[in-house]
Amino acid sequence: MVTSTFDIRHNGRITAARATRSDGECLRYRLDVVAASAADVVQSAGGWLYDRVMAGWEVTALVPHGCDTRPLRILGVQASDADPRFALAGSTSQSLAVSAEAFTADARVRDKVLESLDDRLTEVALWGDGWPLGVNRAMTRAQHALSAAARRFKGYALAAAGIPCASVDLTETLLCDRRSPVDSALLRLD
Repeated sequence: MVTSTFDIRHNGRITAARATRSDGECLRYRLDVVAASAADVVQSAGGWLYDRVMAGWEVTALVPHGCDTRPLRILGVQASDADPRFALAGSTSQSLAVSAEAFTADARVRDKVLESLDDRLTEVALWGDGWPLGVNRAMTRAQHALSAAARRFKGYALAAAGIPCASVDLTETLLCDRRSPVDSALLRLD
């Protein structure tokens, strides 16, 4: 969450300043994304992620090493090709988004999703097909209505990923946990 405070100078001028933690880092909501490719992220959740970035969230996508990250950068998403063992171990995000393909491919990702589903303070969003019944049962379908800017930038990101797209849909459908603690702008369908 980005928080603002006001600093009143001696000359009477008021300026906004961001609140910071004791280590100097700005206070912001954080969303970690794990996917098998940048194209998968952009196609399935690109508009939602763009809107999160524009709302002040720190959004980082963990994708395989050597993956073209330009489509993610177009959306304002920071890309990381770090080893999931290290990237997920110390994650303190308020939100986690994972593709079904990444979930199936890596036991560490599966463990992190299951751990996050049990953590009442972490919002979990998933996309793709083939989720195991235990995960699927804890989730509900939700939609995000993309802003006009999100649709435009998602279109650019899709083109950069080599995905032909005449127009971008107005909504994206994800699975999300039933008890989301963070205002995610996802409209539950169930």
